[in-house]
Amino acid sequence: QVQLVESGGGLVQPGGSLRLSCAASGFSLNNYVIGWFRQAPGKERERVSCMSGYDGSTNYLDSVKGRFTISRDNAKNTMYLQMNDLKPEDTAVYYCAAEFLALSCWVYRDTEYGNWGQGTQVTVSS
Repeated sequence: QVQLVESGGGLVQPGGSLRLSCAASGFSLNNYVIGWFRQAPGKERERVSCMSGYDGSTNYLDSVKGRFTISRDNAKNTMYLQMNDLKPEDTAVYYCAAEFLALSCWVYRDTEYGNWGQGTQVTVSS
């Protein structure tokens, strides 16, 4: 059974850090395009970051550049999103996604990812 299981969300104060994890089962993340998306109440889902499958190149939403880092550990079949210096506007449900796609990750829309995690809530508040 193909599955992505997320963990690591929670409540954090502004300026704090969280690391989201997304463990894959039923398939190998190796060479897959991986992405992290988020959706805040009343807003559309947006891509936060992605990593290409063929060369590991990455892309970030402008508002998270320098604060968030996407990574993957092929040995653990797990992808991560390290989030530092969190801001209240980062509050959202975060989703991981993966798909076997050939091109650079930033050309793909969320609708082209076929494998999704269940979502994890990240709340940044004092």
